[in-house]
Amino acid sequence: MKANRSDRPVIRPLPVMDRARQVTDALADYVEEARLQAGDRLPAERELMAALAVGRSTIREAIRHFQALGVIETRKGSGTYLLKPVSRATIHMPLSFDAVHLRDALLQTLEVRRGIECEAGMVAARRRTEKDLVVIEEKLNEMERVHLEKGTSGPEDLAFHLAVYDATHNPLFRQLLEQMRETFERFWEHPFDRQDFARRSFPFHRTLFNAIAARDAEAARAETLKILDIVEEDIKEMSK
Repeated sequence: MKANRSDRPVIRPLPVMDRARQVTDALADYVEEARLQAGDRLPAERELMAALAVGRSTIREAIRHFQALGVIETRKGSGTYLLKPVSRATIHMPLSFDAVHLRDALLQTLEVRRGIECEAGMVAARRRTEKDLVVIEEKLNEMERVHLEKGTSGPEDLAFHLAVYDATHNPLFRQLLEQMRETFERFWEHPFDRQDFARRSFPFHRTLFNAIAARDAEAARAETLKILDIVEEDIKEMSK
């Protein structure tokens, strides 16, 4: 009996490899092969651009990734220095999901996000500075502008949450998000082919900002939960 062609798995096109990820891997390989130690200087930006045949923005994105992980620092007028040895195995935290269906994978990642983001919101409310508030509100305003214009604002939403993480003044929050982001984005980019996914959570980003500005940690937690509760509702409703 012939198998039903419609039951066969679909072979999807391969994604174009992220150039910044390639640069990140190349830098990690260089650090390992050159046996660089904490305090050693990395090649200059122009040297990296020439060696890797990529633009300045790609190099800077890779550098920001290393900075977020706390493994390098850039000293103005001096260069970029290694804070701790790295390898390709240590700069990426491979995450895997034992989930056959998209719905299950989304709910699993949501459980992780709920714990991290609620705590980050509370810590940010306690520790934020006036400078932090300026940055968070800038990201929020841009998110709102794009959302009202396009009906969705994925990258801008991420930038807002990264600014909240930075306001905790605990680098581990951003490091965790940076490590998990690639895996999360694979599942969270327009799940179920719905542009309106989690759209109802949009207004609560402003109320989350207000709670952080007011140094109200419990309110920040409550507003974060409102956002994530809507996300959970949409996962369950749209996956029926």
